[in-house]
Amino acid sequence: MEPNPWTPKTLARHIDHTVLAPGATDEDLANGCDLARQFGTAAIFVKPHYVITACRKMAGTGVKVGTVAGFPHGLSITRIKADEAQAAIDMGAAEIDMVVNIGKVLSNDWSYVADDIAAVAEVVKTRGMMIKVIFENSYLADVQKVKLCQICEQVGVDFAKTSTGFGAGGAIPADVALMVRNLRSVKVKAAGGIRRLADAIQMLEIGAARIGTSATAEIMMEAQGVLKL
Repeated sequence: MEPNPWTPKTLARHIDHTVLAPGATDEDLANGCDLARQFGTAAIFVKPHYVITACRKMAGTGVKVGTVAGFPHGLSITRIKADEAQAAIDMGAAEIDMVVNIGKVLSNDWSYVADDIAAVAEVVKTRGMMIKVIFENSYLADVQKVKLCQICEQVGVDFAKTSTGFGAGGAIPADVALMVRNLRSVKVKAAGGIRRLADAIQMLEIGAARIGTSATAEIMMEAQGVLKL
């Protein structure tokens, strides 16, 4: 058996810790920032109105602050999504996770979907920041997931992401594998329902480059117990 290449430190650098629950409070934000700082995660993702506070708390830590646009259902008109992204970047956010318009994907209105993604991506990329596009795979057929991958490649986003964590289901290995197969320059973020170390490592070994989870503490405590330091 090959040795496990993961250490707690390298694992943490692939995690986006999330504080996006509807009921997340000021205390939850403070605790989430402390946790992200403690473990050295790649980023902490917060609700838009918490971006300024999170940026202040994370200054100098090396942990990026990210937020969401059109979250969690992707139903906002394109201009509103773009304005959300612009406002978040103005407040200090370095990464934006936008949700596709799920109804338009299910309607196979690919022109609308592509224009929606491109408009937000232009705002984010023009400012030199990172954009991830959330598919919400639990609602979609494989052919629609593949089409979204193609659009993400054409637009030139940074990541395609499996799920919001608030849909009908979260990340599953088959979806991550499908996305990895159909993306070349775009990376994959697996999110939704990843709460155990084994699940996180499985997603990374399939090919995900980031893990989105609110269970960072549980995963990292488990990692510190079983992974080589």
